[in-house]
Amino acid sequence: MASSAFAKTKAVKNTDNDVSSDTEQVAEHDINVYGSGYTDGDKFEGLTRKVGFDRMIPPHALEVAFNKTTHVIFPSEIVYVDLGDENLVAGLADGAKNVLRVKSAVKSFKSETNLTVITDDGCFFTFNVKFAKEPLLLNIEMTDFIHDGEAVNRPNNAQEIFLERLGQESPMLVKLIMKSIYKQD
Repeated sequence: MASSAFAKTKAVKNTDNDVSSDTEQVAEHDINVYGSGYTDGDKFEGLTRKVGFDRMIPPHALEVAFNKTTHVIFPSEIVYVDLGDENLVAGLADGAKNVLRVKSAVKSFKSETNLTVITDDGCFFTFNVKFAKEPLLLNIEMTDFIHDGEAVNRPNNAQEIFLERLGQESPMLVKLIMKSIYKQD
């Protein structure tokens, strides 16, 4: 009978991350950061580590209504959209490949959901979406927050999304080349 290299053993302990070996037990720092209902879900006996907040891409807040449409204008063509749940409906505005129309699919919803958009130039946008009878903002212009420079508060590990249309070229490199060509002409 062959034994697995990851056979269940209590000898493995990851002291760097304070990951509990028992999924029902919560490390004290987890309660402070994540709340009392948090369990670390460590099914690998300490061989995994939590994703830290320095790896998080902060989401934008977005309000949607049932009777009004929220339009989000992106810096380039939208190539991917993910709706968090069935409470949202979204689609490209007719004739505009960089404008996303978003509405509530139901007359009201209580739980927050999310929305993710990737654009042709490799930018990644994420939103936490809530229902509002009267959204504060109905037309939102998103800037290219991944490539905007020093004024942007973004994670130090922000990654570009590489798209097939660019091959293996970095979206940032393509953008810099395009800016250079534009300035020279």
